[in-house]
Amino acid sequence: QTSRCSHRNSSRATMATTMEHPVGAPQQQQEAAAAATAATSSSSSGPIIIDTQHDDMVHDSQLDYYGCKLATASSDRTVKIYDVSGNTYAHTATLQGHEGPVWEITWSHPKFGVVLASCSFDGSVLIHRESPPGSWTLIHAARGLHDSSVNGVTFAPHEYGLMCAAASSDGRVSFLSHNEDDTWSVEYVNDNSLGVNAVTWAPFVPLANAGGNPDEGEQQQPRVATAGCDNRIRFWTRSSATGSWEEETTPLGHGASHTDWVRDVAWAPPIVPGVDVVASCSEDGTVIVWTHKDGGGDADGTNGTWEPTLLNNFGEPVWRLSW
Repeated sequence: QTSRCSHRNSSRATMATTMEHPVGAPQQQQEAAAAATAATSSSSSGPIIIDTQHDDMVHDSQLDYYGCKLATASSDRTVKIYDVSGNTYAHTATLQGHEGPVWEITWSHPKFGVVLASCSFDGSVLIHRESPPGSWTLIHAARGLHDSSVNGVTFAPHEYGLMCAAASSDGRVSFLSHNEDDTWSVEYVNDNSLGVNAVTWAPFVPLANAGGNPDEGEQQQPRVATAGCDNRIRFWTRSSATGSWEEETTPLGHGASHTDWVRDVAWAPPIVPGVDVVASCSEDGTVIVWTHKDGGGDADGTNGTWEPTLLNNFGEPVWRLSW
């Protein structure tokens, strides 16, 4: 199997993270920012350039729920944490433990505290918590979670509890769930034999707002979409009857499709009740938006099918999506 790093785009081989602010700082301030230490930033306007001090490529950077903490993941096998306040930043921690490049990181909802998960080429997912402030503890080490590189990890909507999904080159997706007795359980689905590059959760939408007529006590079931090395996306739902994950049978439309690895997939926030929107990007340079409508009798015939719309062909591999 081919690891995630074999086709890594050189344009992402950066050792600094930029957070955009309106441009237009005086030249003197920009020159001063270039010589600033890790505890200072550029002027009040203009981008904040953070020299991460990683020893190798930076593959991911994520702000937490409040935009006050920044985490970065690198091929140097570490995750670095920064406090960001106004126009200043400070490096506060370096998280170690992975035995290979760290591909992706994800913050949990703050109702669970300050919790960060990371995934690596070493086949593991590590989950850290900050408590008290400035002190990070490894609360779960899922080593050997997969037989090959774990390429993507993301936390579920907080309504489902503290749970994250991880996508791997071994063709499986794992679901790590925190239990009431402070243990962790894991479930797997076999997505495709060529490997999975990314996974995204459907946003939680109360059934009363989703166009349905729920019975009392009925709850929306967790759903995810995956990006595969078999050039397609898949959808999975946890069955309310069995509690196991099952692949959805809703067909994909034929208006557009990927012809190379799907690198990322992102579920859009809910806007119109009963309408799901997912975007996918590929090594073939295309970005496709998939739309599914619930209910019956739609005049445009999209009911029951994920209808694709080609957003653009960039002519170069597209690695990441975000709504």
